[in-house]
Amino acid sequence: MTPAGHRPAAAARPRVAIFGGTFNPIHLGHLRAAEEAAELLALERVLFVPSADPPHKAGGAADPVAPAKLRLDWVRLAIAGNPRFEAEPLEVERGGRSYSVDTLRALGERLAPERPVFLIGHDAFALVDTWRDPRAIFELAHFAVIVRPGVATGSLAEWLPRRVRDDVELASDGCSALHRAGSWIRVLEIAALDVSASELRARLRAGRSVRYLLPERVREAVMQSGVYASS
Repeated sequence: MTPAGHRPAAAARPRVAIFGGTFNPIHLGHLRAAEEAAELLALERVLFVPSADPPHKAGGAADPVAPAKLRLDWVRLAIAGNPRFEAEPLEVERGGRSYSVDTLRALGERLAPERPVFLIGHDAFALVDTWRDPRAIFELAHFAVIVRPGVATGSLAEWLPRRVRDDVELASDGCSALHRAGSWIRVLEIAALDVSASELRARLRAGRSVRYLLPERVREAVMQSGVYASS
């Protein structure tokens, strides 16, 4: 039996979430999603992890991915003043292709025996099958699948990556599931702002205003960088 007051790590309430992404650039939608997730899950910290070289984002001259160091700097500017938010430079400092399974293993060692929560949008969650070692990812972290009511289509059962469907048991409400390794998956409905990084980049290329879509300090740094300006 487990001694009183000493629950196994799988059952303990997680305190830390990992919010990975290209953040190309980070915007108010990212920040609002992280804030609502932290509130709903009673998290102590949210680690923003900008990718170095994201394998699913080709970039290119027509729609560039800003240099990793710049994107990390912008994240730091964006989250300044929020004591629950931290910028995690692990992927940028490691360089090369950024794979979530490697990041979760590295951060998991720091947080052990606690598992972190992996914050992810429902559309990206449905593509986890295409990531490196998806079955290991579900053993390393809990998943909070972020959806915006009225925007997302489908259900958790439909979004579950094919290669892990036999490893999880869906709850009767269809909004959560338990993995055989003890990690959980939960749909998280938030009223996030409808802002996209691709739309921001298109506006910047067209010379249109992005004021009030980015934190002001980030907007100033992005404009000064000229990364997304039309050639």
